[in-house]
Amino acid sequence: MKPLLSVNGLMMRFGGLLAVNNVNLDLHKKEIVSLIGPNGAGKTTVFNCLTGFYKPTGGTIMLRDQHLEGLPGQQIARMGVVRTFQHVRLFREMTVIENLLVAQHQQLKTGLFSGLLKTPAFRRTQEEALDRAATWLDRIGLLQHANRQASNLAYGDQRRLEIVRCIVTQPEILMLDEPAAGLNPKETKELDELIAELRDHHDTTILLIEHDMKLVMGISDRIYVVNQGTPLANGTPEEIRNNPDVIRAYLGEA
Repeated sequence: MKPLLSVNGLMMRFGGLLAVNNVNLDLHKKEIVSLIGPNGAGKTTVFNCLTGFYKPTGGTIMLRDQHLEGLPGQQIARMGVVRTFQHVRLFREMTVIENLLVAQHQQLKTGLFSGLLKTPAFRRTQEEALDRAATWLDRIGLLQHANRQASNLAYGDQRRLEIVRCIVTQPEILMLDEPAAGLNPKETKELDELIAELRDHHDTTILLIEHDMKLVMGISDRIYVVNQGTPLANGTPEEIRNNPDVIRAYLGEA
């Protein structure tokens, strides 16, 4: 089966620093794939290249038959590839539900003229966006906080809101950068269930950067390992768990 996303020979250089060196990665539809490695291994730099924040200095990034390398981030997002960040990025002064409505703006099929005239099509798309936002807020237990300012949410709730802000855009590929960072065990379990639900019931393909090895090993179909920007290994969780190079470089001998 042809990959949904195919990365070949990805290179990213900052002056004399080679941050990403010949990284290859494939994502197939409805897979959950993790990208792991020590701090400073180049994982987030890979994400930045895939989502248009950086223009790679070499290699190709293909979404089906379309080149992504060098495209602006907004265009890549409109093509169905969206991401979260290591540090929560919300519109902190907006309410919870406003964050979700703003996120859907680019997906709405009506233009400025329809908005000014409040046409039936405009009202219908607005209602659909509101319904979608409310449905997902209910799913993650934040519906009662819909009109609360986002900055006033607990950290774990802000994390979940950021993920749902991506989900309401109905992405084909969702890239999560350390989504479990700062979460307690209960919240991490809920995150695990949410990621599985996205794959199983919403046909979402997931690419995950995460340091919580229990989460990674339990939910991933395949895992890629990088070390100092260079590919080290890839395989199933069991293969990665037993790979001596990975054990030495990242997982530890214990």
